[in-house]
Amino acid sequence: MSGLSPPKIVTLVAGTLYNWQTNYTIMRAKSVKPCGRSPLRTAASQIWELCRLKIPPLSKLRIVLFPDPILKKKAAEVSQFGEPVRALAERMLELMREDKGVGLAAPQVGVGLRMFVCNATGEPADDLVCINPQLVELSGAEEREEGCLSIPGATVTMRRAVRAVMQAIDVEGRLFQLAQSDLPARIWQHEIDHLDGRLIIDNMSTADEIANRRVLKQLKEKYRASRKR
Repeated sequence: MSGLSPPKIVTLVAGTLYNWQTNYTIMRAKSVKPCGRSPLRTAASQIWELCRLKIPPLSKLRIVLFPDPILKKKAAEVSQFGEPVRALAERMLELMREDKGVGLAAPQVGVGLRMFVCNATGEPADDLVCINPQLVELSGAEEREEGCLSIPGATVTMRRAVRAVMQAIDVEGRLFQLAQSDLPARIWQHEIDHLDGRLIIDNMSTADEIANRRVLKQLKEKYRASRKR
């Protein structure tokens, strides 16, 4: 799922605007001066941004599994920042932790935006949100096995750079640059592959193809069965 259907948009707009307008009316009745824009305008702006970014209701987001077509599509750059993007990042971190992952890209939850979250240590302080990321420098090379939350059960030997320098934007729209080696650098490369529609199974060795054949077949069968429901 990559967007809100018209009925869901109508329901979301009606419910949210009703709640905001009710609160605004109570504030005025109590002579409480609201700060900034009216709640009505704020709610309308937030709803429009959710629809424009094609972000589904966050409670419905789930990790998308191979061979869902969105995993092969190149994601679009994020041009607007604020609460909808922040909320999406928080939900992605929740889903990543639930599946005991270390990284998760927006296309993996059905959202075609250039954005990923990661945490190489598991410590909450190390949560990282990267929007419109770019790898500006890569050095060294090492082969290691990788898994993927969208291809559960599959592992592929991937040759990656050992050290990476990345530029990205945070949820507030601020540009930053980081340099890391080993696992964090590998995570960045893996997640940016997702944003370009590339998967670890795209360039498997013969040995990996044989090892993962059964898992991929089961995932394809499960996907076809889900589409028939």
